[in-house]
This record gives sequence, structure tokens and C-alpha cells, in this order.
Amino acid sequence: MNSEASPTPAPSGPLNIGPALKALAAALHGEGPAVELSVGPDGELVVGHVETPGCDDAVAVVRTSGSTGVPKATLLTVESLAASSMATALRLKGEGQWLLALPVQFVAGIQVLVRSLFAGTRPWVMDMSGGFTPEAFTAAALELTDKIRFTSLVPTQLQRLLDDPSPDTLAVLRRFNAVLLGGAPTPPALLAAAREAGVRVVTTYGSAETSGGCIYDGYPLEGVSVRVDTDGRILLGGDTVAAGYIEAPDEETGTFFEEDGVRWYRTSDLGSIDDDGRLTVLGRADDVIITGGVKVSAGHVQEQLEKSDAVAAAYVAGVPSAEWGQAVAAYVALAPAGTDGREGTAGEGAAGQEPGDPAVVLQQHWQRQLGVLAPKTVLTAPALRMLPNGKPDRLAMTAELSALHRGK
Repeated sequence: MNSEASPTPAPSGPLNIGPALKALAAALHGEGPAVELSVGPDGELVVGHVETPGCDDAVAVVRTSGSTGVPKATLLTVESLAASSMATALRLKGEGQWLLALPVQFVAGIQVLVRSLFAGTRPWVMDMSGGFTPEAFTAAALELTDKIRFTSLVPTQLQRLLDDPSPDTLAVLRRFNAVLLGGAPTPPALLAAAREAGVRVVTTYGSAETSGGCIYDGYPLEGVSVRVDTDGRILLGGDTVAAGYIEAPDEETGTFFEEDGVRWYRTSDLGSIDDDGRLTVLGRADDVIITGGVKVSAGHVQEQLEKSDAVAAAYVAGVPSAEWGQAVAAYVALAPAGTDGREGTAGEGAAGQEPGDPAVVLQQHWQRQLGVLAPKTVLTAPALRMLPNGKPDRLAMTAELSALHRGK
């Protein structure tokens, strides 16, 4: 893969997406090479031009999040992006103006640009030079001029917006025809609070390999197929599926395959489909922790931990343990109220820790409530570690938990 990149000037406000839109438009019309967007060290947008031998209709190269390993370069074509954009417009009942509030280099961000190009509308870019803030989001949302308005957020962003006391924030949220919410599991309480507040939230499931979200509120978009394999893994098929990874052919990864003329993507997630055809994502296939011979679902434990009023969010992982083979460990983001806000760690016995330490209190409560499912190591912090695209940084948190458990 050969790539040439040219940066736009370093931003003092919102990113200048003009060069990115121009390059993507050329690629969509078959008049330019595939585009890979990135952000330079000074926060400038870098528009890369990528050679893709053997794929003449390539439009964009999008890196996977890398939340569980090395990011892969996913190749999206005119067909996959057009299918995704059309299906999204059909499900949302119209094309409109998009607000870009996510990093542009990831699939959810680049899709805001692509959907805008297909719709012939002008996307507006939120100023994220100072990070994601309700004030910056509200200011950007007020700049939208189209009557039909959309944006894409991750759960952490939506939570911040709902927690903001300014009535202007909620007012602009309510003006969106749809707020697509994906990138990470949405806590049921957050979804209920948003809908009760009058925000039209649509949960999405998908990835770079499917040109972004292709399952909305549990149901596949037009032209998308979904099924669950014999091992419980979710399989997604249809025209939105990517052409593959640049670094490796399909037969080497086993991730993409063709069947009866349909291209399929084998996800790393477990799921179930009910009688109405609604998909429920049960967690990652690799989140099963075998501790002392007992199989424990990290996703199930996380769900139980997040029921506590003291917990804003949790991440659960298995860490190496000489005694148990693996031990259940939890990285816990404390809720703003109900704790003293201190960071703490706790393990079995919690020797030398103050009885009022949040981690100790929570661990003792979970030991009584969950028994063998309770985490044996707990680390509390103000927030989960996150990647730039808003997904939990699973690798970083697992490494911290592993080091903490070893040090006990």
C-alpha cells in the first residue's frame, strides 16, 4: 500500500473538512484514489491518498478501532458506501444535514461526510479542539440550517449532554430528527433517560467492516442480512460489507466470506435473534472468563455492576491468576454522586485499605450479592479509559487490572 498525505492547516477551531470532502467526492465518482483520513500531532486533518491494486472502485480506507488489538485497514467501496447511505436514508425517512461530533478518521465520522455527499447537503463540524463539551456541541448544532438534522454520538457523549444543566443543550438535542448512538453498548438507563427527555435516539450496531452501523434499534437496514452462527457469533451480510482488509486476503483472516452470492462479515460478537427478527448483542466472543473451572460472562457481570447507583460505567475482564487460572477483575467509573470521588483499588482482603474506600465498599457489596461472579480485583476511577473514537480502551484497562492483580 502506497500513500501520499497532505495536511490541512492546524485548526484553531473546527476541522477544515473541505479537502476531505473534495477527495471523497472524487473517489466516489471514480476520478481519484481511495482516501484515508487521519489527524496529525497538532490536530490538523491529514488527507491521505491510497493506492489499492485490484480494487478499482475503492473510496476510503478506514482503520478499525484497535480496541482489542492492532487496527486493521478496512477497504470501503462505492457499492458498500452507497448501499449504506441509501439504507440509512430509508430507515431515517429522509436525507438531511449532519453534525460531525466524532473523530473524522473513524467510520462513524467518515460516514457523516459520505452521507452528506450523497444527500448534497453541507455537514457542520463541531469544534473539538477543546474536547467534547456540551457548550461546543450546542454551538455547532445551532449552526445547522436544514429542517432535517442528524448526528452520530457515542454513549459517553450523550450522557454528558443529558447531564448538562443548560436548557439550550436539551433543546438542540430535541431538534435532531435522529441521534444515532453506537460505538459501545448503551446502558438501558441512558437510553430510557434520553427518550424520556424527548431525544430521538436510534441505537446502531456495526463496524468499519460493515461501512458503519447496519443494525438500527436491533433490526437490519434494507439490504442487510443478519444471522447467528453455530458458535453464537453474529454474521452480517449484504452490500454494505467491506471489500476486506488491505493487509491480508480474506482466506487468511476468515473474517469475510462469500455464500450464495452474498458477502458476509464474521464479527467477534455473540448474539441472539428473537422471533421478530430483532438482534440482541450479548457481548464479545472472547469475554468468557474461566475462573476456577466456572465460565463467567464478562458482559453479564458488567451489567450487574452497572446496576449500582455508585457506578457510572464498568469494564470487566479476565486477568491471569495463579490460584484461579483467570480472575474476574473490574475497572469501575464512579458516579458523580454517592462517593467521595477518590480513586481506589481493592483485591481480596483489601489489606491496608480504609473501610470507606469506594472500591472496598463496592467489592464487599458485590461479594455478598454475586458470589462467585464478583470481581476479585477492583480499580475505581472517575471515568473509563477511552479511545479517540469513544470506544472503551479494553487493552489499556485490562493491562492495568492485570498489573494490579499481580501486585496483590
